[in-house]
Amino acid sequence: MILFLAWFFYRSLFAAVFLIPLVIPYSRYRRRAKTDRRRERLTGQFKEALGSMLTSLRAGLSAENSVRETWKEMEFLYGGKSEICRELWKICQGMDSRIPLEELMMTFGEDSGIEVIREFAGTFAIAKRSGGNMAEIMNRTIQLLQDRVDVEKEISVLISARKLEQHIMDAAPFLIVGYIGITSKGFFEPLYHNAAGIAVMTACLIVYCAAYLLSEKITDIPV
Repeated sequence: MILFLAWFFYRSLFAAVFLIPLVIPYSRYRRRAKTDRRRERLTGQFKEALGSMLTSLRAGLSAENSVRETWKEMEFLYGGKSEICRELWKICQGMDSRIPLEELMMTFGEDSGIEVIREFAGTFAIAKRSGGNMAEIMNRTIQLLQDRVDVEKEISVLISARKLEQHIMDAAPFLIVGYIGITSKGFFEPLYHNAAGIAVMTACLIVYCAAYLLSEKITDIPV
């Protein structure tokens, strides 16, 4: 990325040395985007896991065995390396070590960083300790949480459309300049390898970065 910006704005790879500070915010953005994608996948997979767990509870299995059965079904559905399978595997390993299931669920909810999972974990712990009709309590809770996940999914789809438009606009300046550069060779030559051109392109780079950050902030709508 830095090498591309150095070539595009200055036609000099040596300029990448001065653009290295941009690596820090860009790396943070990439890590955040990766985390958001992981949370989105985990939320969708968790919704399916809830349905599977409820089916097992209605079949008369204990909460512990319901979790184990859910892990097997999620492994078949998403694969053993999926986010939900890794989390359920940790819970199963914890139960094998005699750790109470409600404690493991609470840990899962906190580690996930997802509000829906935290709420489910809290309700699950209360239902488990109260010793009431687990299937009935979880049925009402799961229905409410699944409805919430569905609404959040619809909102995410709408936001994704806006983010796609944003990405197109982010790429537009490069595409336009590239097209002009190909069809009118030498048109931008006065902007490179001289003090005035460097100053203009530096200003353009600053404006572009500011516009990019502003567009990210506008489309960063928490769900």
